[in-house]
Amino acid sequence: MGRAYQNRKESMAKTSDAKARVYSKYGRVIYVCAKEGGPDPEGNLALRGLIERAKKDQVPTHVIEKAINKAKGGGGEDFSVARYEGFGPGGCMVIVDCLTDNPNRTFGDVRQCFTKTKCKIGTEGTVSHMFDHSCIFVFPADDEEAALEALLMADVDVSDIESDDGKITVFAPHTDYFKAKKALGEAFGEIDFDVDEIQFLPKGNTPLSADDVEMFNRFLDLLNDLDDVQNVYHDAAF
Repeated sequence: MGRAYQNRKESMAKTSDAKARVYSKYGRVIYVCAKEGGPDPEGNLALRGLIERAKKDQVPTHVIEKAINKAKGGGGEDFSVARYEGFGPGGCMVIVDCLTDNPNRTFGDVRQCFTKTKCKIGTEGTVSHMFDHSCIFVFPADDEEAALEALLMADVDVSDIESDDGKITVFAPHTDYFKAKKALGEAFGEIDFDVDEIQFLPKGNTPLSADDVEMFNRFLDLLNDLDDVQNVYHDAAF
């Protein structure tokens, strides 16, 4: 489903077995999004997309509402984005996105995950240049030309577009997320997106040996056990 889509990030809902941890991570990112862009999903497209994604990952309504109400009340924690880059098992490239209220603690926790699995954490820009920071939309439709025309008319710099088995997949720069989503909505009406996300997509891949795969899975488990970790992107190929 799209170039590099098979190497999509391990999402918070699909790499953690603990539902409570998934709910906590969604609650945090929804709170931050509502606090920064406003608590009304109609006026905050990023929040609307998060809510839709949370519902698809079976996050209870009360968790979503609690996070939004907390943002409405003001105060609360001040979270900031922290991004760490490095090399995982087998030399694969890894990007770890976090939301943290204590950057020093978070850096120490993430670095320990790298150290415990004999991996190397790097500095900003170590591997991110080998990823495309893209928004991805997948939705039921088969008129690829209509989708492309709508996106181009909205001045969206489409990276790639595909139509396969009744689904259209659109890749565009992350900076065009809002323009792209609005253009697709105007062209196709109310869309129930299968995928509506901003991700780091690897430009290539790093094949892993059997031993590396085992260590890589442990590496992911350690990262996903951290409350501050929101997303893990990589170029590992199994």
